[in-house]
Amino acid sequence: MYEKHFGLTERPFSIAPDPRFLYMSPRHREALAHLLYGVGEGGGFVQLTGEVGTGKTTVCRCLLEQLPGDVDVALILNPRLTGLELIASLCDELGVDYPAGTTSTKVLIDALNQRLLEAHAGGRRTVMIIDEAQNLSAEALEQVRLLTNLETNREKLLQIILIGQPELRDLLARDDLRQLSQRITARCHLVPIGRAETAAYIRHRLQVCGATEALFSERAVDRVHRLSGGVPRLINVLCDRALLGAFVEGKRRVDPAVVRRAAREVLPEEGVGRSGRRWWLLAAAIGFVALLIAWQYPRVNRLLRVADPGLALEEPRPVTPAVASATGVAPAAPQPAPVPVGGVGDDALAGVAALEGQPAATADASLQQVLEQASPRASAHAWQALFGRWRQQTSAATDARACARAVQVGLRCLRQGGSWQAVLRYDRPLLILLTAPGGRWVPVLVESVQGDQAHVQVDGRYLDVGIDELLARWYGEYRLLWKPPPGGRAVLTPGDRGPGVRWLRERLREATGAAAIGRDPDLFDQGLKVLVQQFQRSQDLDTDGVAGARTIIRLNTVTRQPGIPRLLLTGQG
Repeated sequence: MYEKHFGLTERPFSIAPDPRFLYMSPRHREALAHLLYGVGEGGGFVQLTGEVGTGKTTVCRCLLEQLPGDVDVALILNPRLTGLELIASLCDELGVDYPAGTTSTKVLIDALNQRLLEAHAGGRRTVMIIDEAQNLSAEALEQVRLLTNLETNREKLLQIILIGQPELRDLLARDDLRQLSQRITARCHLVPIGRAETAAYIRHRLQVCGATEALFSERAVDRVHRLSGGVPRLINVLCDRALLGAFVEGKRRVDPAVVRRAAREVLPEEGVGRSGRRWWLLAAAIGFVALLIAWQYPRVNRLLRVADPGLALEEPRPVTPAVASATGVAPAAPQPAPVPVGGVGDDALAGVAALEGQPAATADASLQQVLEQASPRASAHAWQALFGRWRQQTSAATDARACARAVQVGLRCLRQGGSWQAVLRYDRPLLILLTAPGGRWVPVLVESVQGDQAHVQVDGRYLDVGIDELLARWYGEYRLLWKPPPGGRAVLTPGDRGPGVRWLRERLREATGAAAIGRDPDLFDQGLKVLVQQFQRSQDLDTDGVAGARTIIRLNTVTRQPGIPRLLLTGQG
């Protein structure tokens, strides 16, 4: 990577929640103070809200690290539960025993109350943290309110912290939830950081990695702040790509032009305006992984587990300027890396055949069981099966090596986060990351989808899974392969010339029935840009007139190009 070029000891802008990189702005310190105050009050609710990527996870992790050892924590990551399921999840997190298969709320509450009383008698306090609380149903919220009725004559037995997006504030402002809202003892809302804080944030992370000089010019920092909107997660993504871009160009310092080109790579087509006014849409698309990883750091009383260092993915190898020049493809940007159940090296897996012929899982094997049994080869198996759908082979076990292999066989990787609806529109087999029991992430190949069922491969075992069950364990992170136009360019922009532009004209004519008339069919002129924008608008893409990965994938899908595997079986899409 670029570390040696800039004299750094490691990547400074990884989105993994390494405590060494923690930078608490005044807003974050204020939010932490509110949470600590609320916990110390002993009962009621504490509310923390903020847009995606503004640092709610950072603040909550700091809270967990500062809580004393006599506090038990129950962490609810998936709030899309009924009232009964919510109480059962709370009991499970606290290790409360209750009759298997019970459907009685009273039985669960009685068992929970007994556990809380025992903890209180032993001098311990109990805190429940609900993440993404804006997704709680009215029934679940009412059950949460009733939990505060568990008390002694002098104090509450359970402290509740609600963390969510701004919609949580609107939800709690409803008249029918006023009883719950009145019990909130501390509220805080996080907003993006300012320009001065953005500069301090960048400087802090670089210094942690050994930087002895400013690697971003002041104008480059201005542009980073403007493009990211002051959202820390987007600052990380943009700065990481900008450092890679400067390295490829042989520059010792990042300038505004490098930041602009980096933004085109990592802030494309899915609704993030160049001005940063719609930054939260991209944050929603790329942030899910960091959120779940963050909760898996040391947790109080067994609830925060330390991820195995051996599970981290290998850093991607940058495409050299020579390769970039020969292929016309910009060097691949590092993307948020998953934490799979394995990171087996390519050498150890060399020669392993594609797994399309593997037998299905036994009929009584559930998705949970298969995920729990997944081996360290799960990542390699998923990539091998995905390449097999494109009639290619790979021995890669990591994102970086798999995507490097994709370039070698004329394909490209798209590594992003988003909604299930967006994935269906791509209509490509894909690799997704699912959470297994215990918090591990397992790469899973989704080979096909029909109706409300998906045919998936987990560590070489195939099974059919309900979409709802799949989505319950998926936080939006996916990888897929796609085919670039002739010439191999992954992005076509106005002013470009070559066979890829001619291909773009032909595909747009097929897709829309309209043609951009120009003197030179190989030139990306203004007329072609207008046609690209019209197609992007029809596909709910960012209408910037640039044919990037998403536009090209949708063109291939709409025009049903041969040789491209499909996700949706006949009759869908």
